[in-house]
Amino acid sequence: MSAMKIKTIGLIVAICSFAGAVSFAADLQLGTWKLNEAKSKATPGMGKVMMVTYKNTLGNVKVTVDGVDAKGKPTHSEWSGKIDGKDYPVTGDPISDARSYTKVNDRTMDFAVKKSGKTTITGRIVVAADGKSRTVTTSGTDPNGKKVKSASVYDKQ
Repeated sequence: MSAMKIKTIGLIVAICSFAGAVSFAADLQLGTWKLNEAKSKATPGMGKVMMVTYKNTLGNVKVTVDGVDAKGKPTHSEWSGKIDGKDYPVTGDPISDARSYTKVNDRTMDFAVKKSGKTTITGRIVVAADGKSRTVTTSGTDPNGKKVKSASVYDKQ
């Protein structure tokens, strides 16, 4: 292969890599989001997600969730995968073992939480037009089979 072809291929690979990195960097969902309790509503007795961080990690998205369970005990879980609607494992969460995210548009994602292959919670995440807050609406059933709903507002940190 000639030196010119090698340089051309290298340039194409570099441009594609840069374009991919820019598209992840521009994703409005990425970053750290803190619960605004005053603007949020949930079924009594539900746990709370206090802080969520979304990071780009080598083509995947890593989601770190910190909160409190229904009894007020601290919780921490992590999920890593693609925003492609497929299930990827969750670690650290006793009430779920898989989660999937699907991009609806630049500001909106849908998600499903599963335990043993069964969907227990579904939801939608919508980032405000100014990118400073987002609303997460969920509905489903808790581990005891009780119907739960929430509308949580998070502020970008």
